[in-house]
Amino acid sequence: MKHKIFSLLIIPIALVSCGGGSSDEEEFKFYSKKEVKTQQLDLTVEASGTVEAISSIEIKSKASGEILYLGAEIGDFIEKGQVLARIDQRTPKNNLEQASADLDVAKVRLQNAESQFLRSETLHNEGSISDKAFEDAQESFSSAKSQYVRSNVYLENAKIALDDTLVRSPISGTIISRPAEVGQVITSPTSAVGGGTLLMEMADLNQVRVRALIDEIDIGKITIGQEVTLKVSAYRDKKFTGIVSKIEPQAREEQNVTTFPVLIDIKNENNLLLIGMNTDVEIEILNEQVALALPSGSLRTRRDVMSVAMLLGIDNDQISSFLEKKVEGEGFTYFIVFKETNKGPQMQWVKVGKTDLNYVELKEGLNKNDIVYVLPSEGLIKSQQRFSERLKNRFS
Repeated sequence: MKHKIFSLLIIPIALVSCGGGSSDEEEFKFYSKKEVKTQQLDLTVEASGTVEAISSIEIKSKASGEILYLGAEIGDFIEKGQVLARIDQRTPKNNLEQASADLDVAKVRLQNAESQFLRSETLHNEGSISDKAFEDAQESFSSAKSQYVRSNVYLENAKIALDDTLVRSPISGTIISRPAEVGQVITSPTSAVGGGTLLMEMADLNQVRVRALIDEIDIGKITIGQEVTLKVSAYRDKKFTGIVSKIEPQAREEQNVTTFPVLIDIKNENNLLLIGMNTDVEIEILNEQVALALPSGSLRTRRDVMSVAMLLGIDNDQISSFLEKKVEGEGFTYFIVFKETNKGPQMQWVKVGKTDLNYVELKEGLNKNDIVYVLPSEGLIKSQQRFSERLKNRFS
């Protein structure tokens, strides 16, 4: 993850006295002075990503058998309903003819059973046949109706099975893969345990998305609906724009770096972006001019103020007296700065806002044209003190 930032320039002022018999103390001062002023804050998060289809569909045949025809190649645009494949129809046609004949037989049997039932009902009412004979006629009539319904169902299923031998496109889109070939014998996903044979895969490429991995440090700055700028190697002179559509909640960790996938939707009306293209993603987090700003390196916290104050010659009593006051929001919105005054460096609480990591917006605590000290971190100070001691021992 990269930020478009420029390193703070800490101006070292080194006064070193050495030589035979000199008693001057070696002194290292590492700070610079900066003015509180109007500042343009710019912050951009950069990442890389890959173009992928928002939704892709696997095309499979509900019918099993030999592929006799394939109607599309990879890259072809297909309209919804267009025939993509035809499977051997001999078995489905035979089943359809058999189901049709069975329906004719069931229809005749139903007519005969109905006539017999009506005659039996008349004779039973007249007392000419027994109850058992009438019940047998009634049962035969019900059985014939059941068989007729069953034959109708078989016929409809046979028609569906025959229609399933023609594979039609469920959407309008582009063929992105076609692993099957004419002459191949395939299995149906409705009958095969393995999910059936994949004929093709298609997707709507008029709108694609990029899956970018954003560092966990920056993910809190990303919001849904935020505009994103993208570049691809194939079109270095062209910028694409997209919208953040989703921030996935599950983190990924690679080489001790934690990132979160961010999905960016892009309109791809000319189909310039192809599946699998690598992209450079730029998400503008901040682009604003603030009335007052000061360098981020001038901000100190209660924990590290003691070491840096010593560089400016502020005594411990003055520091302790200043730190007696507790300020709500310390380390979050309130920080300590050292400002230049006629009486020397003085500590001051300031309230800050937005930041581009180089400069931070000043909300209260100082005025325009005030001068603040930009000081190194506590770790750098200790490192430089050790370096100073080594120089003293070497040149004394």
